[in-house]
Amino acid sequence: PYAIVKGKARLGQVVGKKTATALAFTSVRKEDVAEFSKVVDTVKTNFLDRYDELRRAWGGGRLGAKSQARKLKREKAIAKET
Repeated sequence: PYAIVKGKARLGQVVGKKTATALAFTSVRKEDVAEFSKVVDTVKTNFLDRYDELRRAWGGGRLGAKSQARKLKREKAIAKET
């Protein structure tokens, strides 16, 4: 699984550096398996399973002034024809 974490400094704490941009876990110690599985479950529930919910939705269905005027003009022309 993957997760996007705010701040390079938080990732840097894991590896003992000032900052880190990416981490890849190649192996996990036996004593850390339980804790790592908790982290994986948290990532899945808070990030991966909620992808559609968190995905950015563009626009709000509102038109700008020029688009509103163009739409109104088009609607008037259609109303005039009928």
